[in-house]
Amino acid sequence: MLTILGFAMIATFLVLIMTKKMSPIAALVLIPALFCVAVGQGAKLGDYVIDGVGNLAPTAAMLMFAIVYFGVMIDVGLFDPIVRGILRFCKADPMRIVVGTAVLAAIVSLDGDGSTTFMITVSAMYPLYKRLKMSLVVMTGVAATANGVMNTLPWGGPTARAATALKLDASEIFIPMIPALAVGLLAVFLLSYVLGLRERKRLGMLTLDEALVREPEQETVLAGAGTGAGGGDRLRKGSGGTGSADLTQDGDDDEDGEDEEEFKGLDPNRSTLRPKLYWFNAGLTIALLTAMIMELMPIPVLFLLGAALALTVNFPHMPDQRARIAAHADNVLNVSGMVFAAAVFTGVLTGTGMVENMADWVVGAVPDAMGPHMAIVTGLLSLPLTYFMSNDGFYFGVVPVLAEAGAAHGVSPLEIARASLAGQALHMSSPLVPAVYVLVGMAKVEFGDHTRFTVKWAVLTSLVVLGAGILFGTI
Repeated sequence: MLTILGFAMIATFLVLIMTKKMSPIAALVLIPALFCVAVGQGAKLGDYVIDGVGNLAPTAAMLMFAIVYFGVMIDVGLFDPIVRGILRFCKADPMRIVVGTAVLAAIVSLDGDGSTTFMITVSAMYPLYKRLKMSLVVMTGVAATANGVMNTLPWGGPTARAATALKLDASEIFIPMIPALAVGLLAVFLLSYVLGLRERKRLGMLTLDEALVREPEQETVLAGAGTGAGGGDRLRKGSGGTGSADLTQDGDDDEDGEDEEEFKGLDPNRSTLRPKLYWFNAGLTIALLTAMIMELMPIPVLFLLGAALALTVNFPHMPDQRARIAAHADNVLNVSGMVFAAAVFTGVLTGTGMVENMADWVVGAVPDAMGPHMAIVTGLLSLPLTYFMSNDGFYFGVVPVLAEAGAAHGVSPLEIARASLAGQALHMSSPLVPAVYVLVGMAKVEFGDHTRFTVKWAVLTSLVVLGAGILFGTI
């Protein structure tokens, strides 16, 4: 019974947010509360929620201060050179812009933190997508999928969890999987190339000069992607080539003033720039990411200290500090609110025993004849299971059971561990991953639109990783 209700709760949640019948925050809170009552454990709802909030509180704190920290770094101009470099590569070609999104997301993912990756990627690419009227779900989909592949780095989380759960060395799991993961990353780049060509076909080849000439029209998005984010003006199609106009230019053709605010992040003359402190900010960011990778302190503590130091040094006057915090308050509130709402969902899912029963049912449903192929079964199961449950639940609850079943048929725990990484490309778009709310929130994309567009491509990428692992003999 708990198994059926667990799957029903997840299905109800996904249907409601994808059809936009409820907001994600409302669905994350109300749906599990109703199902908790339905299983006869309504009296324990408070305990489940408190447990869920307690588990996710460090994540919420990390996101709050990380948003403030990177928001300040964006304000003071730390990432302007990255934006300029991407502009030089992408110019006004939609195909190059989408490929540039994938490359940037993959590079920034080396720090092992999805929230950081999405904040930097969206900050750099959002102005380009908005100015050229490109589909914003293409940006979120490509960024999430690229980050999902890179999330398998030993310090990213899943590999360490698999190693801990099965008492293995993380390097023995990860290093043999590098070729398969490289193929998966190439698949993301190929996907971004194809999606970029579709955007180029829709918009035409534009020059930077022509990108600034606009006529009123409702913004369109890629077919099947939903409504995107925001209305806008139509760009005139060009014949190719490149121009020299600055995308930050605030011309007289701004009809509603919206674009001027949206592209302030690229304004070379904004008042928040601190060019004399550039190397201090760069050094602070490198030190922060290094400390995070080396696990010198808990990540929430590092970002708390980093945000406080960045604000104090760059904006020594109290009114300026308050202004910077207020400027990023919307993002902080939206993301932290979503995390705490997700705590209700995960708290009920775990506390009622739904997750455990769902995992046991899935493992029990695997035929005995599949025992010798348990590594492949694990790889296939990693797609839905890491999407519908947390990495902790999958790696500590399901993977050990699968490893035991595989061991009975001579399948090495190392193969099980490697195969379990295949679903991470899909996992990074799960509604249970706090970082995905940073991505859609900063990109101003509806979560349902992002889900509808991204899931099919993320599944395909995960299957490529699994297939490559089998082909290379590591799975």
